[in-house]
Amino acid sequence: VQLQASGGGLVQAGGSLRLSCAASARIFSNYALGWFRQGPGKEREFVASISRDGRRINYADSVKGRFTISRDYAKSTVYLQMNSLEPEDTAVYYCAAAMDPWSTRVNDYAYWGQGTLVTVSS
Repeated sequence: VQLQASGGGLVQAGGSLRLSCAASARIFSNYALGWFRQGPGKEREFVASISRDGRRINYADSVKGRFTISRDYAKSTVYLQMNSLEPEDTAVYYCAAAMDPWSTRVNDYAYWGQGTLVTVSS
């Protein structure tokens, strides 16, 4: 398994969750990493991305100021800290890997994890 996402669950509105995505050493070292989500009846959408060196970070407007993406080089893991969660954040969250750290397009991401479900209750 090259990308393994975890950390989803049920949380009340206003709460927090931290998602983790463990990557293989090859993927972690050579690719930018990102998070996408797909809500019920919706298309998969970009959430956040971080470059290989961690210096370039990009967020969707809908999560700016609430979500934080980070990389742990010792653990080959990327995290998504989600605060002030809203019911609209309910979705399956996927981690993915791409060459371009600024890309927000699904098709630019070559590797995908299996997804982890986040449910935010009102």
